[in-house]
Amino acid sequence: MSFHTLESRSIAFAAMCQAAYLVDKIANKGICPDAVAFNASLRSIVRTDSAAPLEIFGGHESLKLGYKTVIAQLDNVDGSRNMQITKYVAGLMALERKLSANSGSLNLLGERINQVNRQLAHFEIDDSSVLSNFDSIYKDLISNLGPKIQVNGNPSYLQQEHTQHKIRALLLAGVRAAVLWRQIGGKRRQLLLSRKAIVHQTKQNLQRT
Repeated sequence: MSFHTLESRSIAFAAMCQAAYLVDKIANKGICPDAVAFNASLRSIVRTDSAAPLEIFGGHESLKLGYKTVIAQLDNVDGSRNMQITKYVAGLMALERKLSANSGSLNLLGERINQVNRQLAHFEIDDSSVLSNFDSIYKDLISNLGPKIQVNGNPSYLQQEHTQHKIRALLLAGVRAAVLWRQIGGKRRQLLLSRKAIVHQTKQNLQRT
């Protein structure tokens, strides 16, 4: 079955936006506003055997926050667009292009994610040891591909190690969503040329939550 469809791309894009939204909120508030969305984003990193985008992200309900973020960012009917989220999504797409062009990093990434899967036999996805592992994977294999994503927020939260681990884990999830988005035909120009169609499809997805 082919997943080169607008529906599948809207799911992957919503996952990207969901990760970016959570990064922004955690960086500014120090706490995660939506545990369901947070855990769904993290689980998507280790779901490497699922073919269907909806399976990877755990169903429509798990992406409710992402759908709302896409609509706010692309529809912007009430001036609710957050430019910081836009910057994070653009940064995730840039890192995805660097990663996809680097077969060595991709192979290492697969090995490191397998290690996390083994770790999940003993720990929950949001355990501090798992978050620390995701943090290391992002720093070791993604961040240095450049250009680095500059996260803005409250310095008192950003200086906390646990907050840093959450943010880098989410950025890793965002890159994972960007890889899938590209694999199923996502292109940056679609965000301009097909904006209305993406918003319409996303609103339909939101109704399924």
